[in-house]
Amino acid sequence: MLKISSLNVNGIRAAHRHGFTDWVEETDPDIICIQELRAMEDQVPGPIKKLNYHESYHAAEKKGYSGVGILSKEDPITVQEGIGVDWIDNEGRILMAEFEDIIVFSIYAPSGTTGDERQDLKMEFLDHFLPFAQKYLRKEKPVVFCGDYNICHKAIDIHNPRQNKNTSGFLPEEREWVTRLLQTGFEDVYRRLHEDETDLYSWWSYRAASKERNKGWRIDYHMSSPELLESAHSAVIEMEWDLSDHAPVTISYDI
Repeated sequence: MLKISSLNVNGIRAAHRHGFTDWVEETDPDIICIQELRAMEDQVPGPIKKLNYHESYHAAEKKGYSGVGILSKEDPITVQEGIGVDWIDNEGRILMAEFEDIIVFSIYAPSGTTGDERQDLKMEFLDHFLPFAQKYLRKEKPVVFCGDYNICHKAIDIHNPRQNKNTSGFLPEEREWVTRLLQTGFEDVYRRLHEDETDLYSWWSYRAASKERNKGWRIDYHMSSPELLESAHSAVIEMEWDLSDHAPVTISYDI
């Protein structure tokens, strides 16, 4: 069994203060995909570095911004930073670790909530990401792209779809992009294991007691090749942990 967790930490130093190492020690994932690191590698708290994991990070050039990481019990065969597009790579948004039996990515898509310019860059990121991801469906090893895509796919994935139909993260063109990603052969593993179940979210605003009321968005995914879906054993969103404004999305695979 291979247990993979994905979490937007909203700053690794803040998540550490909120119990990140306690969560790791209690839940014991084999691989942890981290998004929104918001730190350089040498700023990762010492107790996290002392966990029994190999560490791979791709920090943004801008300090305190973006960044992704992968922690793994198994030493990766290869690690690859970026996608080959300068602005995306400078923001530290894509990291790959290849293991003996699987290829794992940590993905942090841009948010478009700060205005039209960032929304345009978000759509540009998605346009670059789709063909990049498709290449990995043709690899011999199964692949999973874990992370914060900053998009709810369907009305079931957001607590107030009508109110947010014109909001970044639930725009028609963003949702259609997720549909295209799935049409190319990827699987939304968590949703496939929880078909038609409502009120399943991975991010909550800090405002208006949103998490306590479970008024959230499901924007964090494991997007896998088909064979990984077949091996997916259980999938949970670990709401009980308050490590950041996101909850870990954890899936166990029979590989």
